[in-house]
Amino acid sequence: MRRSFLWLAAAVFAVATQTATAQLGFGQSNQPKPAGSPLSVPTLSPGVVFLMELEGRFNLAVEKGGGKAFASWFADDAVVLNNGRAATMGKLAISEQATWDPKEYQLSWQPQGAQMLPSGDSGFTWGHYEGHSKDKNGQPVVVEGRYITLWKKVNGEWKVAMDASANDAPLAGECCALPKPGAK
Repeated sequence: MRRSFLWLAAAVFAVATQTATAQLGFGQSNQPKPAGSPLSVPTLSPGVVFLMELEGRFNLAVEKGGGKAFASWFADDAVVLNNGRAATMGKLAISEQATWDPKEYQLSWQPQGAQMLPSGDSGFTWGHYEGHSKDKNGQPVVVEGRYITLWKKVNGEWKVAMDASANDAPLAGECCALPKPGAK
């Protein structure tokens, strides 16, 4: 939770500093700027900053409240797509599946990017997630992957329209390796 807050504070500070520097004319020169992809030198628009903050609030609520808090962020007609499972359609079905207690399963994520659509009433965020739990023997289990969250405004309130995630691929050498001779 603390890491999420620090990351969010650093992003907001970076945007504020960049905006103030540009408004005051500091850091500007007559030198031509290097050409580059907009993806390699992103500019954080107010819509992007808003969505990143919204995603951060969503994450903090889920870290504290578990599955019940997770489900509370969804629109009535939302969809959840997860690895190897059928789509979960609707807030009611999402609530029925999101029953984990944060003491037993800790889900957290870090948004890495966002885009607000031109209408200003929908957008999406994406990033990396981690799920921490314990197996039946009490050993730690960590699941990691990528996610995308589609957001929309419903009656003036921002809700999750779709959440999709996919576990990270196994590390090189972990997939399809044959057992070594003598290994049990």
